[in-house]
Amino acid sequence: MVKFEEMNTNKLKLFRQIDALEDSKLQQVYGLLLNLVNTEDDTEQWNSLSETKRQGLIDALSEMNHSEGIEHQSIIEKYKQKYA
Repeated sequence: MVKFEEMNTNKLKLFRQIDALEDSKLQQVYGLLLNLVNTEDDTEQWNSLSETKRQGLIDALSEMNHSEGIEHQSIIEKYKQKYA
């Protein structure tokens, strides 16, 4: 079992990391955290995905973590210009 002091230390570390994030990363972390908190069984949804979809999500997260992703706003602008 995790000790109370260790749990508080982890919360503080997590807060500091979140506090230092840029806005775009903060939005991503917020979405991930909401999904985690709102999912009753965190493996149920994952297990229901095909292997292809799972690998796609893993690849996308890896790209995001290495700043290789495409910003949401740039995609929106691209398609606004294309279809406007």
